[in-house]
Amino acid sequence: MTDSGETPTPERDEPIRVLIVDDHELIRRSLALALAAEADIEVVGEASDGQEAVEMADRLMPDVALMDVRMPRQDGIEATKGIKASVPSTRIIMLTVSDEEEDLFEAIKAGATGYLLKDVQINDVPDAVRGVYEGQSLINPAMAAKLITEFANMSRKEAERPPQLPVPRLTEREMEVLRLVAKGMNNREIAKQLFISENTVKNHVRNILDKLQLHSRMEAVVYAVRERMLEIT
Repeated sequence: MTDSGETPTPERDEPIRVLIVDDHELIRRSLALALAAEADIEVVGEASDGQEAVEMADRLMPDVALMDVRMPRQDGIEATKGIKASVPSTRIIMLTVSDEEEDLFEAIKAGATGYLLKDVQINDVPDAVRGVYEGQSLINPAMAAKLITEFANMSRKEAERPPQLPVPRLTEREMEVLRLVAKGMNNREIAKQLFISENTVKNHVRNILDKLQLHSRMEAVVYAVRERMLEIT
């Protein structure tokens, strides 16, 4: 599932700059060849571990990073944290064979925008890069279900924790949208459910993120569960 949620990126004439990070050379080359065939995408660098990825991202300022989770020296989740700290504008797609709940949750917490399994068709990768660059969150329905389960567990663990700061007030419609986001729905599905346009959904999501001072819709769900704005069972 590809679903919109992050702050939209203005259109531009330059190609999307991509950094590929994987410790397997064959995978790096396959991704690079698939992306190099696209006129609107440019592979600006390849890294074989997380530490190298952080150094290259700081130097190359990529728009999107395709990031393996399991790597030597520094794994993809730690590298994601490092890249988001030094180049916050870089959108990161985790690329892995694992769909374990812990990996999913840690990747989103670290700042990843998307999560793509390595058995994805190679021809689908360019569209994934474009979608994430344009401000979408990339996650399939099965992964969304796993994340929601993790959020619910987190909510139960923190049920006794008092809120640290006043929680921003969302409108009734914004809460409706956020509940549907928490169910893993994309903008089109939310629009159909609420009988409104996709643009209206995008505006509501943008307002939610502005009020909560967050960058992605998945962060908004985590925040809402933690602050008991949403109850997920």
